[in-house]
Amino acid sequence: MSNVIDPTRLTKKDFETDQDVRWCPGCGDYSILANVQKVMPELGILPENMVWVSGIGCSSRFPYYMNTYGFHTIHGRAPAFATGIKIANPELSVWMATGDGDGLSIGGNQLMHCLRRNVDIKILLFNNRIYGLTKGQYSPTSEFGKVTKSTPYGSADQPLDPASFALGANASFVARSIDTEAAHLSDVLRRAARHSGSAFLEIYQNCNVFNDGAFDSFREKDVRAERTIRVEHGKPLLFGANNDKGLVLNTKTFALEVREVGPNGVKPEDVLVHDETNPMLAYMLSKMPYPEFPVALGVLFAVLKPTYDGTLREQKAAAKAKAGKGDLQKLLRGGATWEI
Repeated sequence: MSNVIDPTRLTKKDFETDQDVRWCPGCGDYSILANVQKVMPELGILPENMVWVSGIGCSSRFPYYMNTYGFHTIHGRAPAFATGIKIANPELSVWMATGDGDGLSIGGNQLMHCLRRNVDIKILLFNNRIYGLTKGQYSPTSEFGKVTKSTPYGSADQPLDPASFALGANASFVARSIDTEAAHLSDVLRRAARHSGSAFLEIYQNCNVFNDGAFDSFREKDVRAERTIRVEHGKPLLFGANNDKGLVLNTKTFALEVREVGPNGVKPEDVLVHDETNPMLAYMLSKMPYPEFPVALGVLFAVLKPTYDGTLREQKAAAKAKAGKGDLQKLLRGGATWEI
């Protein structure tokens, strides 16, 4: 048939909708959307075989702008909907867009269980450290002492780190990127797409209306080399404009340290090499205090383990092989019954 789309010839336009994209001018969400729509055709998955799910918040408008199936659900409950979709139709590629408020406040418990179960879902968490949709209240990731409309004297809460949260929930894939770094964000999106299991990607996203410049101290072009570190599996953990700084492990305190690399510092071979399969290293990288340490970006952790939806399919097949197809009416009428 002439109207059948060849998956190898998909383009960005195949994933764009006719909806007007309505975020505030200058919002980081525009960059994330553009990068997602650019990467999707590379996956070779037809739009009708993909689903985007969201909860409530600025990020949760995402399904309207993706020419795929989409569910704009309720606050914090996107993981439950996404899990049900994947179990009901495992052939679908299921993606979820959430924010630091939607995903880590009312939705924290839902997200935790989705990650620990390792449902084969790709989760993008847009972290702008503020509630943008409801006009600037503090969120679970807002820094201590943050003055907002809901914390006029400063937040008394200690902030939650999304990547550390995901690692603590036993996620099988945890990564970080920034909305303004298109090449890096696209690379991490590709890695997340290829992962079998729950892939959690935290994206630092600027809210230029209610929390403008939240990440400028490490994302701006003139400082990013000194204040961020790009982690890649099998490569030394070096950073700085000339790669003249590195992370080493203090074997006495078992803590990371920033050291100069070269004649006046440590030898290159003393610098730690990133191992994305090491959960302890991933956690230490996710928890490095800024600005004493750089912000770690890239794939912090990635391992393969059984997926929740895959395990359920195996159980279903085993039960059917052992007991037959089953009879719903027999089940309903079997055992103890009563009449009213």
